[in-house]
Amino acid sequence: MSGHVVNGLYEVLDDRFLTGRCANGDGRLEVLHDDCRWAEGPLYLPAWRQLVWSDIPNDRLLRWDEATGAVSVFRHPAGHVNGNTLDRQGRLVSCEQGNRRVTRTEPDGTLTVLADRYDGKRLNSPNDAVVRSDGTIWFSDPDFGILSDYEGHRAESEIGACHLYRIDPWSGRVHLAADGFEGPNGVILSADERRLYVSDSRAARIRVFDVAEDGTLSGGEVFAAAGEGVHYDNIRLDDQGRLWAAALEDGVHCYDPDGTLVGRLRVPGTVANVTFGGPKNNRLFIAAATTLYSLVMSVTGAPRV
Repeated sequence: MSGHVVNGLYEVLDDRFLTGRCANGDGRLEVLHDDCRWAEGPLYLPAWRQLVWSDIPNDRLLRWDEATGAVSVFRHPAGHVNGNTLDRQGRLVSCEQGNRRVTRTEPDGTLTVLADRYDGKRLNSPNDAVVRSDGTIWFSDPDFGILSDYEGHRAESEIGACHLYRIDPWSGRVHLAADGFEGPNGVILSADERRLYVSDSRAARIRVFDVAEDGTLSGGEVFAAAGEGVHYDNIRLDDQGRLWAAALEDGVHCYDPDGTLVGRLRVPGTVANVTFGGPKNNRLFIAAATTLYSLVMSVTGAPRV
């Protein structure tokens, strides 16, 4: 499927991409940094007006300062961190592929291990996580970090499958939340916390689950399926319920809440991760291969909590 292109950047596949003002932002991508081996996990920290992101093969977390444009090392070594998110207390929650665990960075800089095993077996390589308002955490656990020494440490899977897990906020227990994935990756909650979206990279699809009050999931229907040769990495939502998916070699996909692909952002390189940030939450940060880009848009990310 192809459509007409606005400003060489926005590809319109459905009129809703235009009526939703999705193509009314900057006419070019801004390069913030171009010295990574493989960039992922961008996360905007509004209290500090900074962005942290992962350079996985170099085993470091980097930090970009919005006020000065300066880039520095936030943490090294970092356990080959992939995805990052914030909990409701503003603490950094990270998925460490290399250490095969999910951790929380405390205000004093120390690390608390939130999950490293399920049913007594080591996790594969946690990839992405999302935190509900009550502290419940869901995280994906593909085997990407144990396939080689490039983004982690080569090892055999002790679990023997790739699942989605839930960490109970009161007991700290790790529960199996959903299975049937080939390579679970990006995880995001809807604004009302009643739906959870999970990208399955190897299956080239995004699934959506209904979320019960106790954190259990049901459903799991296909929300979107990629075209031939296209695969998804992480996913994010805007304040209109549209889903934006990092689609690797196919740029960034934009889906209407009904699952229709309405547009694309044409980005050079392989797009691994995206996130919204900036003072108005309308700046899209894009991690693509060696480069961190940004794009100030007329679209606003889902409300920050």
